[in-house]
Amino acid sequence: MRPIQAWFDEYAVSHQNATNTAIHWICVPTIYFCVVGLLVSIPPLRIPGIGHLSIAVLAVAFVLYFYFVRSKSLWLGMTVFSLLCLWFAHWLVVHAPWPLWAISLVLFALAWIGQFIGHHIEGAKPSFLKDLQFLLIGPAWLLAKLYRRFGIAY
Repeated sequence: MRPIQAWFDEYAVSHQNATNTAIHWICVPTIYFCVVGLLVSIPPLRIPGIGHLSIAVLAVAFVLYFYFVRSKSLWLGMTVFSLLCLWFAHWLVVHAPWPLWAISLVLFALAWIGQFIGHHIEGAKPSFLKDLQFLLIGPAWLLAKLYRRFGIAY
């Protein structure tokens, strides 16, 4: 299995420009939340004898496994962030004046526009065009930057 730092090093190649990186600090967490929000918008599956299964919780569990096998400390941070995303999505379902799917879809589109503007400024294609796993590396790359700032090993 490829070490997490190797992923980060390759991801960093197309994220050198300060403006692009700043855009990523806004857009990457927004996109992550929007995916969670869209998945929360899907009615849970009813499994006879078991109960209901949330597609969002199932997807988050798979994503968190991706992080768990690569870095326990990044897994912990992404678990906290994922739980906050799930909580906020459910809060919006109850309190927002618009449906969660609509909020998530609009923010998702705007965040991706921002990402492509950032990469245009950078002059480099987004990493996920090379490997879709980079869609999961982006949030962890940002979290790793925070960890380094606070002296937390990953």
